Amino acid sequence: MQKAAEEVAVAATSARLQAPVKGLLAACLLWSASAWSVVLPEERADVMYHRYDGGGVTVDGPSVLVRKNFRETLSVSGNYYVDSVSSASIDVVTSGASEYSEQRTEYSVGGQYLYDKSILSAGYTNSDESDYKADTYYLNLSQDFFGDLTTLTFGYTLGQDEVFQNGNEEFGEDIDRQHFRLGISQIATPSLLLGLDYELITDEGFLNNPYRSYRYLIDSQDPSAGYQFAQEVYPDTRTSDALALRMLYYFPGRRVLGGSYRYFTDDWGVDAHTFSLSYSQTWRDHWIFDLKYRYYQQTAADFYSDLFDFESQDEKDWRARDKELSESSNHTLSAYVSYERPLRYRMFEKGALTLQWDHIWFEYDNFSDLRVEVDVPGTEPAYELEADVIKMIFTLWY
Repeated sequence: MQKAAEEVAVAATSARLQAPVKGLLAACLLWSASAWSVVLPEERADVMYHRYDGGGVTVDGPSVLVRKNFRETLSVSGNYYVDSVSSASIDVVTSGASEYSEQRTEYSVGGQYLYDKSILSAGYTNSDESDYKADTYYLNLSQDFFGDLTTLTFGYTLGQDEVFQNGNEEFGEDIDRQHFRLGISQIATPSLLLGLDYELITDEGFLNNPYRSYRYLIDSQDPSAGYQFAQEVYPDTRTSDALALRMLYYFPGRRVLGGSYRYFTDDWGVDAHTFSLSYSQTWRDHWIFDLKYRYYQQTAADFYSDLFDFESQDEKDWRARDKELSESSNHTLSAYVSYERPLRYRMFEKGALTLQWDHIWFEYDNFSDLRVEVDVPGTEPAYELEADVIKMIFTLWY
């Protein structure tokens, strides 16, 4: 599944997540959900079906999350997640490989302990597929200050991954990941919440995809002679920093406006900007409508090129043609609707059904569509695609 890791990540989160952070996904989601205040989550069970369709890739599957609280101080949770992948993406088609299908399963357990105005969260996630295995451990600590108007949060995640290659039993590499987080949220006025988050991520090990290749000219003096492929070569370390600003503003009539900006930079030369805007409206007690827009833009990695002049002769001459390291951008338009009402049936307090739809436009400025035949390599049109992500979530509170 690593061959379609970017598309799988979009299916799960509707966001740009590189293949190297698969194992960190669950911890990051927990971090973003808890950063606003120090409270235990509600007791509930969620059943979700998700589907991603775009660029020749289809990803779908179920997810089940169950959460239980004890003595008003301890919350424990368990999650089961499945991705079934069918891929005929541009990377697969242009490499001459056949369409493939595979499955990823993920298990997560976690706990949160509440003491006075502090909450300690810890958990473990295991992700398993035919050519990628990930074990992830996380720890978060949140503390309220100044009359519960300010919340400070620290987080740490350790990831230990193993990379394999289907059809090559001798291939096996490791990746070690560390993710440090610091966040602060502030109730500025009765209607305005503000947040500031900082992240530092370090990766070490085999960081490229064993299936991907870069292309180079057969004769740099005569481009019309064509091109060939060679295995990508990446650095074995990567360090990145990210800073995010968040805002929520509550209007009369149960309306909420949200906005955020995130800046990302790393030592591979990638700089990225993410802007998002959201609006939520409650209607007649039982309905909630959400509209969201997100824009993402990044520069290319220093060692990325769509077409190199010649083949590398040095094992430290880093070379990549992964479109996720190219200069690119994407737009996401989202619409969510939720219906919730009391149940008063046995142990259940209420239930809700949520439908989510995301439409994403991807534009890769300097990654060529090799499916288009041209006389001179490098003159192919830039690659672009559209994708849809659909989620259906059924929730029971007890």
